[in-house]
Amino acid sequence: MNLPIGTVGWMDLTVDNAPTVRDFYARVAGWTHDDVAMGGYSDYVMKAGEQGVAGICHARGKNSGLPACWLMYIVVADLARALDEVLANGGTVIRPQTSLGGGATYAVITDPAGAACALYQNG
Repeated sequence: MNLPIGTVGWMDLTVDNAPTVRDFYARVAGWTHDDVAMGGYSDYVMKAGEQGVAGICHARGKNSGLPACWLMYIVVADLARALDEVLANGGTVIRPQTSLGGGATYAVITDPAGAACALYQNG
């Protein structure tokens, strides 16, 4: 998926009780879901109609150690350069550059105020 630089390309919520939270948003927001096989369990793409709008993930595997908050993914042109800027400007890297397959990569950071977000580079 080729997304414009600087846009919020996705939102994920990583929690211990993903099925309960999935069902909560289905009731509250009217979202449906598709399962995403994660090797022994499933995470969920939450959908409004046919459009995927967010992910709800178990706090295990690749998502182990991520904060339990809605994590936005900001599209950047060069993830390595963006991570250098994070460190040079008072942020921290809490998940280093990680492959999503197809050439796409992401990392999770905190800004100087401690707010978490992910940076995403198109594949």
